[in-house]
Amino acid sequence: MLVLGFHGGHRRVDEDGRDGFSSHDSAAVLVRDGEVLAAIEEERLNRIKHSNCFPSLSIRYCLDRYNLTLNDVDLIANNVEETWQGFYAKSLFLEGRESHIRPDGRGFVASLYEREFGFDVTKKLRFCGHHLAHAWSAYVPSGFTNALILVLDGDGDNLSGMVLQGEGPKLIQLDEFGMDQSLGILYQKLINYLGYHRFDEYKVMGLAPYGDPNVYAKVFEKCYRLLPDGNYSLAGPLTWLANFDNAGLVAAARRKGDPFTQVHKDVAAALQAMLEKIVLHILTHYQKVTKQTNLCLAGGVAHNCTLNGKILYSGLFKHVFVQPAAHDAGGALGAAYSVLSEHLRPLRVMKMDALYFGTDIGDDESIENILKSWGDFISYEKVDQIAVKTAHLLAAGQVVGWAQGRSEFGPRALGNRSILADPRPAENKLLINEMVKKRESYRPFAPSVLEERVRDFFDVPAEQPEYPFMIFVVRTREDRRDILQAVTHVDGTARVHSVSRTTNPLFHEVISEFGKLTGVPVLLNTSFNNNVEPIVNTAEEAIVAYLTTGLNYLAIGSFLVCKKEGDPLPLVCQRLAIRLPRSRRLVQRQSEAERGRVEDVFELGSTASRYFSQPTIRLSREMFSILQKADGRQTLSDLTIQAGILSADRIQKLSAELFELWSKRGVILSPI
Repeated sequence: MLVLGFHGGHRRVDEDGRDGFSSHDSAAVLVRDGEVLAAIEEERLNRIKHSNCFPSLSIRYCLDRYNLTLNDVDLIANNVEETWQGFYAKSLFLEGRESHIRPDGRGFVASLYEREFGFDVTKKLRFCGHHLAHAWSAYVPSGFTNALILVLDGDGDNLSGMVLQGEGPKLIQLDEFGMDQSLGILYQKLINYLGYHRFDEYKVMGLAPYGDPNVYAKVFEKCYRLLPDGNYSLAGPLTWLANFDNAGLVAAARRKGDPFTQVHKDVAAALQAMLEKIVLHILTHYQKVTKQTNLCLAGGVAHNCTLNGKILYSGLFKHVFVQPAAHDAGGALGAAYSVLSEHLRPLRVMKMDALYFGTDIGDDESIENILKSWGDFISYEKVDQIAVKTAHLLAAGQVVGWAQGRSEFGPRALGNRSILADPRPAENKLLINEMVKKRESYRPFAPSVLEERVRDFFDVPAEQPEYPFMIFVVRTREDRRDILQAVTHVDGTARVHSVSRTTNPLFHEVISEFGKLTGVPVLLNTSFNNNVEPIVNTAEEAIVAYLTTGLNYLAIGSFLVCKKEGDPLPLVCQRLAIRLPRSRRLVQRQSEAERGRVEDVFELGSTASRYFSQPTIRLSREMFSILQKADGRQTLSDLTIQAGILSADRIQKLSAELFELWSKRGVILSPI
């Protein structure tokens, strides 16, 4: 049986969504009988982080890879209950914003497919509760035949979590948590105090080890209660505000861009400690009730890798499986599994050991054709042993972009779309944060280690030797912390990624060769992107990311790429064709300036919500005029001539502005 699972909102990428979002992390997966054939998040294709669009591109990718159409699919599964889809459709209908929408759940979803694909899927549609889909997404690929399952997130179908027990082919619900108990929303609200917003939760997790959780423990303890039977309660917003204010914390709140004080670090630590205390309270109770030794975790809260590590070390369970796509994208997979479980009895249980389900980087011939087109910027050579060559570069202190095979499903780069570096020098952490990721200097990087050498460097439980998904924070062995300075966090921990020769032989070879050269079979591994874009997906995107960051080399397929010496990149950009992404639009408005004076403001706006994209980028008047005529065929040189801009100084300024826009992914530049 062939099932297409999907998760996502209703709007197209070029339709305005700045007022908010009905969804996030849109995705599609294709599953045959239990085997995942393809899985990808919409953000990788439309290039909007955490995209809330209808996943039309993801669906097309899944089908096109196997030369299929929707007619070939047996069933289509959505990870939202039909009733809740109906409520959403009715709200849109009553607001009058979407005249074409049918005000019922099935008709609403069917209309989205009709609009995008011209195909009636009404009879093929199936719906799975949001948290039930999360549960299936973790239980089936865990390989367990029985387990306790905990799902925690912000919200879904008017709930914030669920506790279940897996018994053979069945899931039995034990409890659920209401919206007033949402740990995901609470965490999101409290990080506003630290100058962060939604989707920045992982940054606060990385900040917490710099603080002392005991400093503000009593402030937090006044705002939640641990109740009998694994239950808990959370205070309302006014109580939190009053307690923070009484402790003097409101006045000390950090605004975006401000430096971090010790107060901010201590608050982050207290927040993390509270989360861990509540979750362990839930798990302790239900482990006693069920006597389960296996645990499955899913939902956005399960992306808190520090929490996962604490659960691992708690001794409550022998085996812990965390769905690597624990966020809502993973719900597409869970919905597909749910449908299959109803039709295939028993559903074939297969342990998930890899996530390489996305777009293929291409064969050497296709890659070389793309490299040739960028010849003004780069030089390249085909290397017989790309893994060995890359290992030598890394051992020599170089930072390398690594793009191979099919892209990973989920938020982690697991050795196919990665930035790699030597994990030993502490300065590499600062270097990559500054020159590549352009993010806060405290943020840690993960170590990728040979699977067979994990215990040589990390203190992990004997029952769980494999960590293929970079979703557990574990202790670096004390005698190895001085060696692994770039990947060991301030508290002596690391978000470990074990690499198997079976699932990724090429990446395993790079680490192995690096180990032969240095005695340390570990690499610093971070996602191949900068701070304004999703992880690169295609060869073209890998080249652009390489050119617009401080990476030393790019290893793509069998090719080693380096930047050409000569004119600065902003000047060379003059010879590239310019076009706007579908999610960007030009905006001219008037703004009140000093002394009541009104001035024209020129901006590059976004159709996406502020949660998903940098909403606006200021433009010079001349650049605004240039972009109005950009059609993907003309270069900056062409357009400046047409505009009568002949001054070398003005052209140089426009070139620098264009390069900055390109670096922020506000424009698309490509060879003619």
